Parts: sequence; C-alpha cells; structure tokens
Amino acid sequence: MESHLLLHEQSGSTYFLLYTAAVILLLALISYWYASKWNKENTSSLKKEQKAAIRKKTKKMKVAAHLLLSLSIIVVIVHFGRDLTKSYNVNDLNMKAEINVNEDTYYGADHTDDPVEYEMKIPTSGTHSPHDLKFGFYTEKPANEMLVHNLEHGDIIIYYRAEADAQVIELLKYLVNFREAGAGILAVPSEDIPEGQEVVVTAWTKTMELPTFDEAKIATFIYTYINEGPEKIPAQIRRGGGTM
Repeated sequence: MESHLLLHEQSGSTYFLLYTAAVILLLALISYWYASKWNKENTSSLKKEQKAAIRKKTKKMKVAAHLLLSLSIIVVIVHFGRDLTKSYNVNDLNMKAEINVNEDTYYGADHTDDPVEYEMKIPTSGTHSPHDLKFGFYTEKPANEMLVHNLEHGDIIIYYRAEADAQVIELLKYLVNFREAGAGILAVPSEDIPEGQEVVVTAWTKTMELPTFDEAKIATFIYTYINEGPEKIPAQIRRGGGTM
C-alpha cells in the first residue's frame, strides 16, 4: 500500500493529541489521589509543624492536579477544533494517478420500491429505489437499490472487504468526508468484490477494481468522477445525502 502525505496528515498527529490528553488526565487523577491521601494523613495526632507541612504539600498537589486537568481539556479542544476547521477539498485529490476504469453497460435509471435483480454483482446503473443513502462509512452493506440511486446523483461508492485492516478503514473514514456540490462518498463493505481484488470503486456506469488499496488511484477516481451522475442535486438540497 502506498502512503501519501495528503491522506495521512490528519491521522497520526490528531491521534497523538488524544493520547497526550489521556496521559495528562491520568496524571491529574493521580495528583488528586495523592492530595486526598495526604489530606487524610493530616490528623490531630500530628504536631503543628507536621500539619502545616502536609497542608502545604497537599495544596501544591491540588494546584498541579487542577493545572493538569485544565491542560488535558485544552488538548482535547484543540484536537476536535482541528477537525472542525479541516478542509476537504476535492481538488486536493487530483493525484493524477493512472487509473484503469471500466465503462459499464447502461441498464437504465427507473425508480421502483420493489427488489431489483441486477445484471452486475456490483451495479453501477439500472432501476433503483427512489430513496438514496447518506454519505459516510458503513459497517453493513445497504441495499443495492439504494446505492445505485446514490450513483445516479454523482456519488462515489468505495466497496471494501469486511476484514480490511485498520489503516484501510482509517483512510476510508477520511475519504468519505469529501464533497463536490451535492455529491459525496460512501464506503461500503461487500462480499461481491471479485476474487483477487481488495477494493472496488464505482461511479455511475464506471467501475475500478484494485488488487491492493491504492490511495492515489482512489483519490484520482474520486476527483475525476464525483458529481458526474445524470442527476446533479444542489448541495443545499441533498445536505449529505439521504434526502431524495
């Protein structure tokens, strides 16, 4: 699997912030515990000087605990603040990788509420549900009838194997955040991925099969085909999919 800074830049650094916050919080809790322990040791049986020393030590430990707790909260805020301000610009996915895309047969675009028998195991056109799905990462495969509707609106669907490793899952969860006008991306597990292939990426009447997860090729496919379906819906109407 190739690694590209563009798709990895958000992962290690942001997780490091969370790990750091957890460590600081643990230190704060330990500090509170020691402060409480020393406070209990300050009994009437001790001499005045001993009591004063314990009170001073306890006070310093409480101050340290308060500071550590505040720091851990600040680190968490920074982490989620970075996510809120993160930009997912489709133009950043233009990695210009060479991709081998199959031009699939067009099987129509009618709507029906009935189950559909598709000519393709992973369909890219055909009669489909009048309802589409929200963009995002899925742990269970939705009905083909709804997925085809998403393709009609220019969405990209990335089919992955359920046993995919953690790095693949992490990258898929990153990619599904990209949008172009009213179109988005869905990552869906599938048992219909052909033998010898790890990932299948689809758009309306387009299929790309990959024997290994290749970030550059997937990014290039998304950049090339997102929002290129026969029915383009404005972003203010779709609002993340699942609206039609």
